[in-house]
Amino acid sequence: MPQERLSFTGAAGHELAGRLDLPDDREPRNYVLFAHCFTGSKDVLAGVRIAKALWLRGFAVFRFDFTGLGDSEGDFANTTFSTNVADLVAASAFLRDNYNAPRMLIGHSLGGAAVLAAAGNIPEARAICTIGAPADPEHVAHHFSEARGEIEASGEANVEIGGRPFKIKKSFIDDIEGHSLGEAIRDMQKALLIFHSPIDDVVGIENAAQIYGAARHPKSFVCLDGADHMLTSRADAYYVAEVISGWAHRYDNDRRQKER
Repeated sequence: MPQERLSFTGAAGHELAGRLDLPDDREPRNYVLFAHCFTGSKDVLAGVRIAKALWLRGFAVFRFDFTGLGDSEGDFANTTFSTNVADLVAASAFLRDNYNAPRMLIGHSLGGAAVLAAAGNIPEARAICTIGAPADPEHVAHHFSEARGEIEASGEANVEIGGRPFKIKKSFIDDIEGHSLGEAIRDMQKALLIFHSPIDDVVGIENAAQIYGAARHPKSFVCLDGADHMLTSRADAYYVAEVISGWAHRYDNDRRQKER
């Protein structure tokens, strides 16, 4: 995959690391902005595979590490859900200024909640996709539920998430408690495609129902039968990309105008 390693300034002033996968022999169908899962990175396997599959179908895909994660600067302990949303808006501005604004946003797990919150602030984005996303960012609190008391009492605690240590501050908890996505989903005025597995044991399938119920049409739901939360099966990731590719065609104004 022809790939450009890029950096841009995030919402808090840190340099954030990104990768842009560009078709090498044609103009991109559209630019796509991808948001990774909680405590993950741009190099999480599901994101890499989905980006590759979309690249093969003519999309330019931009993945980046949120502040304090992966190759990006900053301290994860000082980030919140709100800073993730702000980083997404900054990433879209970087694409707008240097390439083309993203027409589609894709978010995996908490990244899905972040794109739902950010969508209204990215006017060029017409299509939003979520994969295993929680309907409420507070859902991630289950990752550190045993340390909740210490965080509340001391202001912070070290917790293990996915086998790695992270410091969680009370400011993070306060922030996710202050977010309700229902209004943002209802008012974003974008086409929405929701992917979720009925056996997802990290973010339950009821979250997809809540997101779907809050959204206005056009909205669609695709059941990822048999898939796990992280889409560890290559076939599942490629299936997601294949469905997105066909669905996104309906929301590409430039392409549809040419076909008429």
